[in-house]
Amino acid sequence: MPLAVAGRLAKLAAMTLLPALVLPLPDAEATARLGQTLAPMLRPGDVLLLEGPIGAGKTHFARALIQTRQAAAGVPREDVPSPSFTLIQTYQAGDAEIWHADLFRLSAPEETDELGLTDAFDAAICLVEWPERLGHDAPTNALHLRFAYAGEGRTVVLAAQGARWAPVLGALGQRFAQGAG
Repeated sequence: MPLAVAGRLAKLAAMTLLPALVLPLPDAEATARLGQTLAPMLRPGDVLLLEGPIGAGKTHFARALIQTRQAAAGVPREDVPSPSFTLIQTYQAGDAEIWHADLFRLSAPEETDELGLTDAFDAAICLVEWPERLGHDAPTNALHLRFAYAGEGRTVVLAAQGARWAPVLGALGQRFAQGAG
């Protein structure tokens, strides 16, 4: 086994795997509330990997999160289209830059190198749709949100590793358990 791979596996094994949080999203408003609730908890360097089939709510969630950050920063609310064709849209929200990427049209992980996305992982809040296209460039310290159909609504499973996400998942669990989500 190459040393780089062995080192990465050791690093992954050392990280704490947090219990997954499963939230029902009975309608589009609940999906937006999740984005609105999570928005103020994020900081530059946070990466959210948004997984799920087409139409499951990934872009709707991202739009609510971005517009909430902009409103909190006193920045005029921008239209937040799906970046399906542009691949990446960037937004300014006060002291935080937000990158919203949709990697659906990429065919190989190497194509992400030209986008500058991996550099943004350290400096911006990054929302990445279709993160499996990142291959080995997917950050291990990201928050994974897996959206899925559930009858007329949706569910989302949030999973992460490391101490950064424990208070975030705890706060989200409490908010949604109390019906505030």
